[in-house]
Amino acid sequence: MRIRDFVPSDAHQLVEILKANQQYGHPEIDGPEAMSRVRQCPAAEFLVAEEDYKVVGLIRGVYDGSRAIIHIASVHPDYQRRGVGRALVQEIAKRFKERGASSLAVTVPGELDFWKKVGFRQTTRIMFAYPIDDVIG
Repeated sequence: MRIRDFVPSDAHQLVEILKANQQYGHPEIDGPEAMSRVRQCPAAEFLVAEEDYKVVGLIRGVYDGSRAIIHIASVHPDYQRRGVGRALVQEIAKRFKERGASSLAVTVPGELDFWKKVGFRQTTRIMFAYPIDDVIG
């Protein structure tokens, strides 16, 4: 397995992985155009996992100079329970630490078991405003 930075040609395969895991509800947030914007953001880390030249997983997050947070992680169902998710989490954590982060959070919609297994503990709840116009008024 190889973990590397996202490139735009990965987008179609990543969309399919997100759909397979029921994590693709909003293309404007997680679709190919959004992926390209994330790639351009200096605060972001956007990694993919490959096996035999096939993209099998992704992880995405940001470090704002003080706090690091993982926003989404997804592994193709055929490759789950093989260490792909753990490897993605470890690599993004390593990169955030190299940038100065001393802690790492994750937004978790649903199942917590995986995150507990890789070293996270539940502490708070996160609330979302979508669309953002709901906050702006």
